[in-house]
Amino acid sequence: MSELTIGREPAGIAARSASNLYRAVWRWHFYAGLLVLPFMITLAVTGALYLFKDEIDGIVHSDLKLVEVQESAAKALPSQMVDAAVAVYPGTAVKFTDPVSPDGSAEITVETANQGKLAVYVDPYTGKVLGALPDRGTVMWTIRYLHSLKYFGSFTRALIEIAGGWSILLVGTGIYLWWPRRQMGGVVSIRGTPRRRIFWRDTHAVTGIFVGFFIVFLAVTGMPWSGVWGAKVNDWVNGNNYGYPAGVWTGVPMSDEHANHLAQMSWSLEQAKVPQSSEQQNQARAVGLDEAVATFEKLGLHKGYAVNLPTDTSGVYTGSVFPDDLASQRVIHLDQYSSKPLIDVSFADYGPFAKGIEWGISVHMGQQFGLVNQLVLLAACIAIVVLAISAGVMWWKRRPSGSLGVPPLPADTRVFRGLLAILIVGGMIFPLVGISLVVMLVLDWIYSSIRPQRTA
Repeated sequence: MSELTIGREPAGIAARSASNLYRAVWRWHFYAGLLVLPFMITLAVTGALYLFKDEIDGIVHSDLKLVEVQESAAKALPSQMVDAAVAVYPGTAVKFTDPVSPDGSAEITVETANQGKLAVYVDPYTGKVLGALPDRGTVMWTIRYLHSLKYFGSFTRALIEIAGGWSILLVGTGIYLWWPRRQMGGVVSIRGTPRRRIFWRDTHAVTGIFVGFFIVFLAVTGMPWSGVWGAKVNDWVNGNNYGYPAGVWTGVPMSDEHANHLAQMSWSLEQAKVPQSSEQQNQARAVGLDEAVATFEKLGLHKGYAVNLPTDTSGVYTGSVFPDDLASQRVIHLDQYSSKPLIDVSFADYGPFAKGIEWGISVHMGQQFGLVNQLVLLAACIAIVVLAISAGVMWWKRRPSGSLGVPPLPADTRVFRGLLAILIVGGMIFPLVGISLVVMLVLDWIYSSIRPQRTA
């Protein structure tokens, strides 16, 4: 057998790794883990917290979000709540959000001169202003931005996409390494104690095989938010009428404004244009917020809806709601003069691709199947953290002194051809992942070339 040039593995380990294919898979599994595991820990921890966003926000911001239910009291009108919010926090009201439950407060989004957008919370029974936070300033919005790395700029969205692709590679190579080869332990059972490396090896392998499906599912369903792949797929899906139903926009005057610039939209409606109120009625009196809200409720918009107010003479009232139940997702645009629905889109109107992606996103966020969905994904997130920690401990215990501990190259490097074919296909589907694979191949070649000179 040729002399090993990478990692300086002990002879026993080299003998047990005699299979060239096993070595090749092991090496790329190591690289995938090196790139992905730090991201996976961050995503798992923030994702686990975000699964319970409503519950956590309700506890942390209970003074703003929760009110005492007054069964016999008449609720304040939306316009009265808006007036109260603007009186305390002067500015222009741009959105009214209906309480999702009887003990919830209403939320008025106010554009102020000095503080930017504020979310002002109002008791719907008394009309009293409870306080304010920066728009999207709750603790769960902070967690969501940490989860998506949005705080660190648009470049990090590309890193999320790369991490997602490498996570899939990590699972695929991990399954191959886990596959039983006449051994009894380490398949579904854990041997040894935490003092021994085999304990961490078995913990990693057993946890990985049970959580692998969830890693792939979360990686794939998280891709729609990615900066390159997600944006391109969104353009393709909607551009080919597989996403939002283009037919409902016919015969309606349209603006150049995208819906997601005005309000938080579902993935499938981000590219949808916003209609305009009729130019022929611009001299007429615009209907007020109370009438617009009454129209939305008459049309059956789900509780917890948000109403974006018109910002100019051709603007519209936009009512939108995206509850846990996908069937209740809905966006309605009303003419601000006649309160006539110009566009009314629900989940049932989405194209097949959009429905599939929206379903995946809903499950990813722990919404689609209620508490069961939350608990299952919470267990998966905990398992992912265990997987990452066990990988680190196992590597540290295996790593030879003075070496990075990269698994050795196979004696016959031709075994990489099959892996490369898989990597090329994956790179074509996910371009950023493909670029990162090429970079890693170059770095691996450089490392393999210079390492023997340094250790000779």
